[in-house]
Amino acid sequence: MPYRRLPNTDQARLRTLQTAILMGQQKETDELAFSSKSLNRLRGFYTSFETTIIHHKLARKQQEKSSATYLEAARKARLYLSHFIQVLNFAIQRGDMKPSVRDFFGFSDKKMPSLILDLEVFEWGKKIIEGEHKRINHGGNPLYNPSIALVKVKYDQFTDAYHFQKTLQNNTARWTAKVADLRKEADEIILDIWNEVEERFSDLPDDLKREKASEYGLIYVYRPMERIRTEQSMKVGIEEEA
Repeated sequence: MPYRRLPNTDQARLRTLQTAILMGQQKETDELAFSSKSLNRLRGFYTSFETTIIHHKLARKQQEKSSATYLEAARKARLYLSHFIQVLNFAIQRGDMKPSVRDFFGFSDKKMPSLILDLEVFEWGKKIIEGEHKRINHGGNPLYNPSIALVKVKYDQFTDAYHFQKTLQNNTARWTAKVADLRKEADEIILDIWNEVEERFSDLPDDLKREKASEYGLIYVYRPMERIRTEQSMKVGIEEEA
């Protein structure tokens, strides 16, 4: 026997709910295979669920669209910061500066601070920009190629993109959580309606019952072996008719 399969995507849930709503519009109350109570709950829920899914899609789309700009800003900031640190270390190696100037920046040896993670770029960028200003205020000559002013421009572009991307990520996460909460209720409504529909047609033969129930959006699926047997039976029937 085929078994019912609840929709497993949000779009499938919407289609199933919409089918039930259409049946509620097309049939009189006494003809409808599920209760008025379930129909009222369905109508009150559907718009909220659909709207939430739309907002979730828009949030994801906006985040994905902004991602390329953000990644490029992070790449540039990482590049300029690493080049600035290299120029600083080269100046120390040449003897133009004392190794102690690294203390202004918060690292004590010639090893490059890690800039792999975006959070590290965010934190080290601030330290390096502030450190260079402190070094100059203590009588040091400005470094160039890149200058700290250019580094700051790239860093500020990154931080703006960083905060904006975090806002988009939080927005997406918020809508994701809302969809997840409503998804549970959607499944409950669908299950209640399907149970009521099957109960309404329970006196009918199995094939006719499934046919009637399918009009209300119920999905019946054959198990692999059942599907094979059904196909074989149909094939035999066709051959006999021939």
